[in-house]
Formats: sequence, structure tokens, C-alpha cells
Amino acid sequence: MSKPLHQIFDSMSDMFDYSKQLATGAETLGKVNVDEVQVGTTAKTQIAQFDKVTLHHYKSTVSGKATTAPVLIVYGLIGRYTMIDLQEDRSLVRNLLARGVDLYVVDWGYPSRADQFLNFDDYVCHYLDECVNTICGQQSIDRINLFGICEGGVFSTLYAAKYPEKVSNMIVSITPIDFSADQEDADPSHGFINLWTRNLNSIDIEHLIDAYGNLPGEVMGAVFQALTPVRSLTKYNLNLADMATDRKKLLNFLRMEKWLADRPHHPGAAAKQWLINFYQKNELIKGEFVLDGKKINLSEINMPVLNVFAEKDHIIPPPCSTALGKYISSEDYTELPLNGGHVGIYVSSKLQDLVSSSIFEWLSARQVGSRNVKQKIEDSNGEK
Repeated sequence: MSKPLHQIFDSMSDMFDYSKQLATGAETLGKVNVDEVQVGTTAKTQIAQFDKVTLHHYKSTVSGKATTAPVLIVYGLIGRYTMIDLQEDRSLVRNLLARGVDLYVVDWGYPSRADQFLNFDDYVCHYLDECVNTICGQQSIDRINLFGICEGGVFSTLYAAKYPEKVSNMIVSITPIDFSADQEDADPSHGFINLWTRNLNSIDIEHLIDAYGNLPGEVMGAVFQALTPVRSLTKYNLNLADMATDRKKLLNFLRMEKWLADRPHHPGAAAKQWLINFYQKNELIKGEFVLDGKKINLSEINMPVLNVFAEKDHIIPPPCSTALGKYISSEDYTELPLNGGHVGIYVSSKLQDLVSSSIFEWLSARQVGSRNVKQKIEDSNGEK
């Protein structure tokens, strides 16, 4: 049965409007200059280099003395730290600097096949420790604040357990601790990486990595795209058409795409540990993960800990993150749940101020030597 004439005209009108929108979007896209699509632009100075790893100190944006002890941001090897400095109005880095936080970041660089034998010992006990020692030496202090994100949160957790005397406070965000706790998440769309990894044969993982020397960034990029297939299929047509007529939204989209495409290779030995020892064997919470010849005991973490996690995180399900509180010995453990996704909590315009202000207030209440530390901690815990 043929459609009524008015429905045919409505469909043709919709197609015309969409074609017009695509044409307008293409024109807007054609006028975008590559210099406008830059990420990680906040001013910083390189203060040390260890092989391909560099340590940077962000330039303060406020006058006067820093409001906190130094904070070292530790991102993971999967992806780039520039996610937390995507653009001027969506930058955790800029928001923390505006509050007077003394901020550093470690850049792991771009590993090549020559780096395939680097493992967690190298990244935690050598590179990360060198960064901490450099900051302490520069500022004549004996400990700093660690802020680990995703895999970088695991690095920070391992470091805090091995060198608790060097860490004043630890913040971890969207960080997996119990790699089997995805099974406790009620949302069936969460934890596909955990499920996928558990169903792989460890020999196949080793063969894949050995074939390339490293775990290619393109492989992990494809895995992440497969987690949200509909979004991956529509973002370059339907979604792009919707935003391409708005120059600001278009630039936001392009910056995010640039960050997503900038995915370094993961050093082979460390990648095997990440997928097999952590994801498959869940050695971290079992107290079986060996670092520098010694099993890591999470109960050695006795400093204040802030655990920031995303309630809608499909990559790191919330139970995988909140498990941390069960295994550490710290009497000052705080959780900050955020209504967003894995990356969304850092790039969402709605959450920008909440994330930075919460981290700043938590750190401020725990400054060594503050006369009001105890009261601030009690007030903070009371508000929870």
C-alpha cells in the first residue's frame, strides 16, 4: 500500500533539511584551521627527562604562594594525559591552577618497539619514583600528593603501597582495583573489557603482543569503539551533522576526536601484566602482584585517599573502583561519585567546576601543618 502524499512530502522535506544541514556543516568544517584544534595547551615547563618520559611543571595562573603541596598527575599508558586539558573551558588542569594548586604532570611519551620490555617495575619504581624524587628535591620536601587517573591510578596505588613515606595524600580517579568486580555492577552495559579479557586465552594475548612487540594503540582504540558500536557508527554522520553548524560545538568535537586518535602503543611487557596479571588473574587485590621482587600489600596505603569515580562508567565499572576502600589501612578514605561516564566527568561542561572544586577542597583540608585540618576532615565527612 502506497504512502499518503503528505507523508511523502514530509519525508522529502526532512531529507532536504538534512542535506542542507550537511552542506552547512561541510562549509563550517572547511573553515576550521588546524591551529584551532589543539589540546593540552596550558603553559608548562619540562623540568626532567628519563628516557622518553618527561616531567612537567605547570605555570601558576595566580599570584602568591601555592595553596597546596605539589600534586603530581599520573595518567595511564593507554591514552594521553591531554584529556584533562582538552580546551580552555574544559580543563581540569586550568581549574586546579586557578585555585592555586601546585601542579605537575608526567608524560610517558610514545613508546616504540625498543621499549617493549618495559614493565610495571620500570614505570612505578624507576620513572614514577624519579619524578617524585625530582619534585621533592626541587621543593625541598620529602613527600608529595599523587593524583592517578585510570591506569595511572593503578601506578599511583602501587607506588603508594611501596613508598607510603613519599606520599602525603593520594587521589585516584576512574581507577580499576578489583578487576572482577564488574560482575557486581547492575548495569549490563558496563564491564565489557573485563568480560572480553577474561574470555581471552593468555597465550593468545602474549602472541598478539609479541607479534608487534607492544600492544598497538590502534588495537585498544578499536576495542573501545566496539564498546559503543551505535555511537561509533553515527558520530561522523548524524551527530556531526547536528553539531557542525555550531562552530564551538564542532571544535569541541574535533578536539575530542584528536585526543581519541592520539593513542600511543602500550609497552609489551607492561601490557601483558595489565591484561593478564591484573584483568585476568586479579592479582592486585589478592596480594599476589609482584613489584620489584616483592608482593604488593594494599594495606600499606595509610595516607588519606580520595577515590573519584564515574557512576556511568562502562569502561571501569564503579564496583571495580570502590573496592579500594576494602583493602587499604587509611582511616581517612573518601569517595566522590560523579554522574557521568569514563571520560565525561573530565570533559563535561556541567561537571568542570564540581570536579576541580571537590578535589581542591579535599586537598586543602589535608594540608600538613594546617591548624584546621582535623575540623575540616570532620566537616567533610559529616557532609558526606
